[in-house]
Amino acid sequence: MKYHNITKADMLNGEGLRVVLWVSGCSHQCPGCQNALTWDPEDGVPFDDDTIKEIYEQLDQDWCSGITLSGGDPLFLGNRKTIRDLVTNIRQLYPTKTIWCYTGYTWEELMGQRELDSDLEDILKNIDVLLEGRFVMKLKNDKIHYVGSMNQRIIDVPKSLKEEQIVLYIDNSQFVEDKDFKELATCSCGF
Repeated sequence: MKYHNITKADMLNGEGLRVVLWVSGCSHQCPGCQNALTWDPEDGVPFDDDTIKEIYEQLDQDWCSGITLSGGDPLFLGNRKTIRDLVTNIRQLYPTKTIWCYTGYTWEELMGQRELDSDLEDILKNIDVLLEGRFVMKLKNDKIHYVGSMNQRIIDVPKSLKEEQIVLYIDNSQFVEDKDFKELATCSCGF
């Protein structure tokens, strides 16, 4: 796996101050994506032991609430094994830190894949919050928290897995006033 950047003390990609890993590789390639530079899985720097050490040094800090995985798409097929190993180790070494993960896949797509993909199954068992769905320019909303378009959901993964249904961590629908727009925005379609 390759990555583009690690940001430290980030306040925009999850609750609290976080370390953010920006991975390479995305098959969704949403029009209007703010991170189109990260789509190519061969672009960026190799993810190696020095990278892991840099992430752990941030997670060791008392101010650090946890890690956010972004990109690109951390759940891009070519990234899953490395992401599985990373989140499994972080969960063991830093049990009080939260793990947030962005992906262009919808929850429904991931649930359909997880029985066939043990890496994905292990990733989902170790993350706290999933920010899911493809970015849709016509549903862009600057008032919502942590995601860019109204179709994207912020899911509490442990509760959703336990209850076998989506449990939102943050419900952004409160920021939509137009009833027709709200109905369109709450669909999980990828457009």
